[in-house]
Amino acid sequence: MSIRSSIKSRRAVAAVSMAAALALAVTGCGADDGGKATDTGSQSSPAAPKPSDEDKGTKQEDTAAGDNVDPNVKLAEAKGDRGMQLVVNQVKRDSGGFVTVQGVLKNEGSEVVGPSAWAGSESVIAGNNLNSVGGATLVDKAGKKRYYILRDTDGRCLCTTRMSALSPGQTAPVFMQFPAPPSTTTEVDFNLPTFGTMSLKISG
Repeated sequence: MSIRSSIKSRRAVAAVSMAAALALAVTGCGADDGGKATDTGSQSSPAAPKPSDEDKGTKQEDTAAGDNVDPNVKLAEAKGDRGMQLVVNQVKRDSGGFVTVQGVLKNEGSEVVGPSAWAGSESVIAGNNLNSVGGATLVDKAGKKRYYILRDTDGRCLCTTRMSALSPGQTAPVFMQFPAPPSTTTEVDFNLPTFGTMSLKISG
């Protein structure tokens, strides 16, 4: 074999070896980049949007108001200003340490009635829960204690919020959650601003 042929053979082998090494290097880098791209993609992809205050309000109503409530059961009824009526359908003590009152507001008058007065005058509740039933209270007469509606750390009440004005004949389901009185207390007085006081028996 001539020297020229030997050099050509060595160059060919070197070229093949270099090509194989380069292919392995590219493959390795591709795997690394692929892993990083997946991680970066998951980090840089926009996070699920946080629910707005409005969304929270809607969710709260969906999960608490109207659950397993028989509208035909009328535990108590009270008249309010301008032809309003409040019927309470359920007063239930829950294992979480609270009492939920559920009912229906109905406009039996001849004019549109707004919900602003039902939020009450307590500054934190009224300021953070316009158009709500946040002004409702329970009174344990035996224990001589008044209970206000529960609220979260942002001051939002655990009650029906974002209510609209009620036209004549229109109804709206409502709920309110309070700290539970002692288990020995089975009856409380309930009041919503502009309505008469009702005596309610607690179930559960």
